[in-house]
Order: sequence, then C-alpha cells, then structure tokens
Amino acid sequence: MSGLNEPPTSVPEPNSTSSSRRPPRPLLLLAVLACLLASIPLIYLLVRVGGSGLDDVVRVLGRPRVPRLLLNTVTLAAAVTASTVLLGVPTAFLLARARLRWRSLWVVLAALPLAVPSYLAAYGWLAAAPTLQGFWPSWFVLTLVSVPYVSLPVTAALRAGTSGLDDVARTLGRGPWRAFWLGTWPQVRPATLAGALLVCLYVLADFGGVALFRFPVLTTAIQQAYGASFNRNYAAILATVLVLLALLVVLGEQTARGRAQRQFGAVSGVATRRIVRLGRWSAPALLLLVAVPVLAVGVPVAELFVRLFEAETLRALDLANLGQALLNTLALSAGGAVIAVALALPIGALAARYRGRLVRSIESAGYLALGLPGIVVGLSLVFFSLSVVPALYQTAAVLAFAYGVLFMPKAIGAIRTSIGQVPTSLEDVARTLGYGRLQTWWLVTARLARPGIGAAALLVMVTAMKELPATLLLRPTGTDTLAVELWARTDVSAYGAAAPYAAALILVAAVPAFLLSGAGRARTDGTPA
Repeated sequence: MSGLNEPPTSVPEPNSTSSSRRPPRPLLLLAVLACLLASIPLIYLLVRVGGSGLDDVVRVLGRPRVPRLLLNTVTLAAAVTASTVLLGVPTAFLLARARLRWRSLWVVLAALPLAVPSYLAAYGWLAAAPTLQGFWPSWFVLTLVSVPYVSLPVTAALRAGTSGLDDVARTLGRGPWRAFWLGTWPQVRPATLAGALLVCLYVLADFGGVALFRFPVLTTAIQQAYGASFNRNYAAILATVLVLLALLVVLGEQTARGRAQRQFGAVSGVATRRIVRLGRWSAPALLLLVAVPVLAVGVPVAELFVRLFEAETLRALDLANLGQALLNTLALSAGGAVIAVALALPIGALAARYRGRLVRSIESAGYLALGLPGIVVGLSLVFFSLSVVPALYQTAAVLAFAYGVLFMPKAIGAIRTSIGQVPTSLEDVARTLGYGRLQTWWLVTARLARPGIGAAALLVMVTAMKELPATLLLRPTGTDTLAVELWARTDVSAYGAAAPYAAALILVAAVPAFLLSGAGRARTDGTPA
C-alpha cells in the first residue's frame, strides 16, 4: 500500500542503476513527451491567467470574498492535516507494535475509509443529521476519510524499523514517551510527513464534502464561477491561487523532510521490533481502532441500508439508469487507468534504470500533477479543448485523459518500484541472445514487472471511480457516473434516491481497498494475527 500511495522516495533498488550509462533516446523522448502531456493543464492555466491581464488579477484578488475563501481553505487543510496525524500515528503504532488479536482484520478496517469519498461520507452524516453545515462537520468528515493516508504508510515504516533505540533510551532512564520520541519518531517522521502531505493536498482539492456541508472554500467558488456565469478569468485566477497553495505545501514538506534528515541523520539500531502489551490501555486502543472506520464507513452504510429499503426508494429505483451509471464508471475509470499507466511507464522505467540530473528533472515533472486538484485539471482541460481541439470538448477521451493526468503520480511510484526489482542481468542475457531493446523490454522487463504495473492500473481505476470535480466539468452530455448521480441527488437532499448509487459506489471501491490494504502481510513476528 505504501508503495502505491506515498510520494516518491529514494528507495534502494536491488539492481544497479547506472549514472554512467546514457538512457536510450527513444525512452528519453517518450518520458519527455509524457511529462509535456501531463503538464498541459498547468501550462494552459498559467497562459490563461497571464493573458487576463494584471488588472483582472488584482480585481479578482481584491474582492472581499476572496480573503475569506483563502482563510477557510487554509484553516480547513491545516486542521484536517493536524487531526489526521494525531489519529494516524497512534493507529499505526497499534497496528505495527501492539499485541493484537486478529491483526489482519484491524488492518483492513484501518484501510476501509479509502473506499469512501468525502461526499459519500458527508451524504451519510447529512442523511442522519440534515442540519449539519459549516467548518466543523467538514473538518470531521474529511478527517475520518483521510486518516488512512497517514496510518498506512506509518504502519509500513514501523514494520520496517527497529525498536532497539527505544530500548536503549529506556535503559538510560527515559520514560516510554521520551523513548519513542528519541528512538522511533526519527524512523517514522518521513512517512508521517509524506502522509500529511497527501492529506493536505487532498483537502485543498476536495469539493464534494465541503459543498454538501455548505462551507465556502476555493474549490466551491471555482465550481460556482464556472457553473453559474462561466466566468473563465475569475475561475482561472482562483484556480491558480489554489495551485500555488498546493505548491507551497509541497515545498513545506520537502523543507521539513530535509530538516528531519539533518537533525536526526541516518537511524540505525538493533534489528528488532519489541511488541507492546497494552494492559490497561487495551480499551482505549481498541476504541481508537474501531472509531474511525465506524464513523467514516459505518454511519454512511447504515444510512444507506435504511434509505435503500424504504418503499419510496424501491419504487423510484431506475435499474436501467443505475446499470448505465455503473458501466460508465467502470469504462471511464478503466480508460483513465490505461492513460495513466501509458504516461507513467516511460517515466517509471527511466527513473528505475538510470540516474542523473536530467532523469531526476523528468521524474519530478511527472509528479507535478500531485499538486493539481481535480477541479483545476477539469477547468484547464475545458479551456484547452475549447481553444485547441473543439472536437474533443465534452468527450469521454478528455475525461479519461483528466483521470490519467490526475492519478499518474500514483502509477509512477508503483511502476518505478516494480521495474527496479527486475534484475538487470536478465535483460543483459536477453540482449546477448540477440533480442533487441524492445523485445527485451516486452519479453523480460514488462513480464516480470507486470504485477506492479497491474497494481498501478488498479489503484488509478479505483481512485478515478470516486473523482467528482473533474467528472462534473468534463463528462460528455448525457453520460453520468455513479459519483455524478450520487452528487446530483445529495445536492438537493434527495437522500433516498441517492442510496442505490452510493451503495454501488461503496461496493465497487471496497474490494480494491481490501486488496491494497496489505492485510495478508499484516503479521508481525511473535504476535497473533
């Protein structure tokens, strides 16, 4: 799971990656082309804002509403990030270092909120308490669905780390909390920062949850500007502000990670993991492990069952429309997965096999979309398709391309790791047997890296199923997905009519969430699973 969802890290590869060898020109050109295609939304957005003129920019930023939108956005992102760290790190410690029965079950429950988009969780809570609105409900729901972004990578870091330094600190008279800070925290701080980065970017990009709770932020203002008056300049300028916020967050995470490396340096110690007996803390620990999945998933699912089996819902259910929305969701998300993998393959292969400044630059450019919220990509591709290729406007191809751009960074990480694990000696043997470079790639590298490439495609497909802002902006006329159908009904408080679509969305997303949880690897030595 951590290999698929974490930002790029310098993980040692089991094979030699040469900085002296020059990458093949075709691979280099394909990687550059992939970066250029993925950068179309940001480039066009910057061109759009630059062409609007300084007066328009000043006029938009000087509106009285803009500072409030900016403050709401920053406050919500900071609050959700802080609360997910406070919940995610203790959860990860329990999953990796505490003596627990049925450990695999707890890991699956911890990952389950990944299957629930923010607007679906908001739908469940609004169906139970229709008066909820504003900052606190938005913070509450976004925290619940975002905790796995912190808990899962930190769990992986704790499993790979050591508790030997904690034991040394305890022998020197330090208490358990001080020993954790000195011994374990340096090992998990990079994973914590990576998870916090993902949470913050997710909150900045979120539209559905905050819109249902009627909490005004930049994403809702951009959507309203586009939908109400089609004010392109106003929406583009606000979108640029949102992108700049995301870039500041990325830079802040990189600075914090650099400080952590300088402060703590390389962490080494005895390769051991001490398992903690919870004792009197068993009840609070189990409550923590249960609370997040129950509140994030249990409440929406319970409301779904109540609404789903109401007589009015059953009578009004249009099975043909539900089936068509399901097919549209699967087809469009599959197309997005194909495009994301196609864009990520040359970048991942280049980064896995070669080193150098040019390779690092191309790889970094490939991760540029990590800071592009869905609404920004959707808005940019609307402008781009209308101006450059009008024939593609409101076609499935543009929407699938948006999915590919949005989720390509997730695919790059998995593909880079899987290709890096293929021994280069096998490729050399194939070349000595007379196979060309392309044949070697297809018969050796691609075949052995196929599981990682498939996992990347699966992750992109599942994430695309839940994508809402880009889908609302780019979907072809008359083509609705499960997310769109759910949104259309919850936006007008038709919770009963939305229940079948919400249930279908949870079902199609829960299976891959289970597969990506790594529950089968959840055993810890010496502990019951």
